[in-house]
Amino acid sequence: MIESKPSAGAAGALCPSCGTQIAPRLSSCPVCGWLVHGQQLERLAREAQQAQDAGDLSGALGLWRRTLELLPPDSRQFQQIRARTEELSRRIDAAGPASTGGPAGPDGRPRWLRGGGALGALGLLVWKVKWLAVLVLTKGKLLLLGLTKSTTLLSMLLAAGVYWTIWGWKFAVGLVLAIYIHEMGHVVALQRFGIRASAPMFLPGVGAVVRLGQYPTSPREDARVGLAGPIWGLGSVIAAYALHLASGETSLAAIARFAAWVNLFNLLPVWQLDGSRGFRALGRAQRLVVAGVMAAMLVATHEGLLVLLSLASAARALFEPAPEQSDRQAFLSFLMLVVTLSLLAAVEVPGLPAAARG
Repeated sequence: MIESKPSAGAAGALCPSCGTQIAPRLSSCPVCGWLVHGQQLERLAREAQQAQDAGDLSGALGLWRRTLELLPPDSRQFQQIRARTEELSRRIDAAGPASTGGPAGPDGRPRWLRGGGALGALGLLVWKVKWLAVLVLTKGKLLLLGLTKSTTLLSMLLAAGVYWTIWGWKFAVGLVLAIYIHEMGHVVALQRFGIRASAPMFLPGVGAVVRLGQYPTSPREDARVGLAGPIWGLGSVIAAYALHLASGETSLAAIARFAAWVNLFNLLPVWQLDGSRGFRALGRAQRLVVAGVMAAMLVATHEGLLVLLSLASAARALFEPAPEQSDRQAFLSFLMLVVTLSLLAAVEVPGLPAAARG
C-alpha cells in the first residue's frame, strides 16, 4: 500500500527586490514575483540537464520534480517544467524497467510489438512481463535496498514475530517476504519515475506501507506505481508455488495462496489501495470490463473477496468520472492480475492448518 503525505513548506523570507515580507510556504514574492528559491532552482535545473545528457532519465526526472516543489504552480516556469517531466516520464515508461536490447522502434519497443488489435495487445502484455523478469534477474539487488533501512528491517522483524506466534515461523517468514517483495515493487517503480518515497514500513495485521514524499503527476504514473506492487507480488506467489511443487513443502503452498489473496485484496479500487491507483488511468468501458472479469472469476473460483472487488469496481465505473485518455497498459495489467491472482488464491492446500502452524 502507498500512503501520501504533504511536503513541508518553505520558511518566510524578505524579498531583496521590493522589500516585501514573504509569508512561509510561498515560493515567490506576491508583489514583484521574485523567486524565493531562485539559486536552488538554477542548480537543480543544471544538474537535471547534466543527468539527462548522461542518459540518467530517472535521475533527471527526480531533479525536475524537485524544481516543481519550489515554483509557484501558476507560473510559466512551472508549466514548462511540468511539461518536461511528463515528456521524460513517457520516455521512461516506453523504455520499460530494464533494457533487453534487440531491434527497437522510436518508442523503445521492438517493431513486432507495435501492431494493433488483439495480437498487439497480447504482445504488449507479454513484453511487459518480460521486462519484469529481466529486471528481477539483472537487478535483484534492488530487493535488498529496503533491508538497509533500520525502520524497514526492525518493523519487518516485529511483524514476523507477531505472525510467528499465530501461525509458526515458516508461514510467518514466507508471508513477510511476500509482503516485502510487493512493497519493493512500488519502491522500484517510484525510483524509475524519480518520485521520492520512504522505504517500506511493516504494520503487523495491516501489511506494510510506503510513504510518498511527492505525488505522481498523472493517472498513468499513478497506475504504474500502484500496480507495480501486485505485479511484483504475483512474482513472489508464483515463486512460492513453484518451490512447493518442486519440494512438496505444504507451507509454501499455503504462503502462495495467502499472498495471492493479499495481492488480490490490494486490487480493491478504494482509498489508497493499489487498485484505486490503477483505476485512475482506466476509461469507463475499461472499468466495466474489469468489473465483469472480476464477476466471471467469482463464478469460476468461488472466491468471496471477488464479490467486494466486482461491486466496488462497478460502482466506481458507473458513478465516478473517468479520464479523457485511458491507458491500455494499465487495463491489460489489471486484467492479468485479476485472473492470475484469483486462480492462485483458489488453489487447494491440503493440511493448511498444520502448515500454517509451521
